[in-house]
Amino acid sequence: MFANLRDLDRMFGNMDLLQGRLDRVFNEFNRSRGVDSPRAIADSAPRTNLYDKGEHFEILAEIPGFSKDDLKVKIQGNYLEIRGNRKTETPEGYCTHRTERGTTKFSRSFTLPSDVDSTRVEALLENGFLTLRLPKSEAAKPRQITIN
Repeated sequence: MFANLRDLDRMFGNMDLLQGRLDRVFNEFNRSRGVDSPRAIADSAPRTNLYDKGEHFEILAEIPGFSKDDLKVKIQGNYLEIRGNRKTETPEGYCTHRTERGTTKFSRSFTLPSDVDSTRVEALLENGFLTLRLPKSEAAKPRQITIN
């Protein structure tokens, strides 16, 4: 029985290797045609963390390789949208032999737990991280009620 389990484990390991090789072949084929695979599109959206710091929310998004001119941040009430569009161009006089960092677009949207004061939002792009400080609106802040 143990020999059969090892054989089965080896077979699944070989299937994983085959799937990895086929993924690489199809990704190279799609890249040569200028088409991103669905997995590449999903991987291009920035990973984010949302923190509630009491008086404000803070969002930390991984956006390596983007400049502030490549990004657009829009907020309305409790809806936040982050868009990015990075283009790469071949320098004049050069010939491209391989392109792995091509044009990248993404759009992420969030519904925040409460409304935000959009006039006091702060954004900082540093070392590939976008940090958004989103102060809560006065109506969304908790208030202590005194009982008479």
